[in-house]
Amino acid sequence: MSYLNSVTLVGFVGSDPQQYQAKRNGAKMTVLSVATRRSWKNAQDEWISRTEWHRIAIFRPQLAQQVASTVKKGSHIAVTGELVSSSYERPSKSKKSAPTKITSWSIRANTVRKLDRKEPEATASGSNASSRATEPSDASPF
Repeated sequence: MSYLNSVTLVGFVGSDPQQYQAKRNGAKMTVLSVATRRSWKNAQDEWISRTEWHRIAIFRPQLAQQVASTVKKGSHIAVTGELVSSSYERPSKSKKSAPTKITSWSIRANTVRKLDRKEPEATASGSNASSRATEPSDASPF
């Protein structure tokens, strides 16, 4: 029997990525929040939408550095990775109740791809240069 733990998200970054350093080995990691939206019609034929927030953790050093330096709040990105959980117990405030187990979910990113369309660069001189700035780039992913 085989198993698959794969996540693909396309959404918008909620705040600038934060870079942290691991306590154990000193490796740098980057964490960011991505918002996705789901829309549907309810029984009254009205559109309802719901935004979900996802925590993305990037442990690959090169990818973590690249994301920290190039991705900003509002960036449109695609993330692929794995769903991971972290659990811990919060001690109870009274002696009679048991500790509360807290589980949080995040995505360990393997790839992060920017989907933003590049704005044409403004040039100060030359009509030939300004016409080149408005042409679509060959580097576009689509």
